[in-house]
Amino acid sequence: MAIAICAPLTRETARTLRAGDSCLISGTIYTARDAAHKRLCELVERGEALPFDIRSSVIYFVGPTPEKPGQVIGSAGPTTSYRMDAYSPALIALGQTGMIGKGKRGPEVIEAMKAHGAVYFGAIGGCGALLGKCIKKRELVAYEDLGAEAICRLEVEDFPAVVIIDSLGSNLYETGPAAYLEKEK
Repeated sequence: MAIAICAPLTRETARTLRAGDSCLISGTIYTARDAAHKRLCELVERGEALPFDIRSSVIYFVGPTPEKPGQVIGSAGPTTSYRMDAYSPALIALGQTGMIGKGKRGPEVIEAMKAHGAVYFGAIGGCGALLGKCIKKRELVAYEDLGAEAICRLEVEDFPAVVIIDSLGSNLYETGPAAYLEKEK
């Protein structure tokens, strides 16, 4: 049974989620990849305001394809998350509570998640066209010059994701294979 999640995602809700939980996310999330993350962290370093409220935000690591006529967005599959590892701890410390991507995260990111009550969701790569159908509205927020990597505000409905790493640091990439191997004994 999937857990219905509303975004923005409060720390209180983030702290109730556990690695392996299947979720359906509805509400407002943001897109950003490595180039946008770098710019966000440069703003933080200079003490300047971010182009959106980072508190309780969920950032989807995606660079969508162009939309076809009548569509809000094209294919919107997740990108590899480790490219954001250099930037995620600073944004989590400022209040970001959720990230959506694919692949492993580094120890600094996991420590920041544990310290500040954030979660990392996994979305299934290769399902970008289906994930795009969960996106009901898209609005440019910043960095139009980055093209598909610009920061956008998305309104999503029942966006499927799995908690990969929870706010306690439990990591499905570690516990899942271990549980499988134990079951096979």
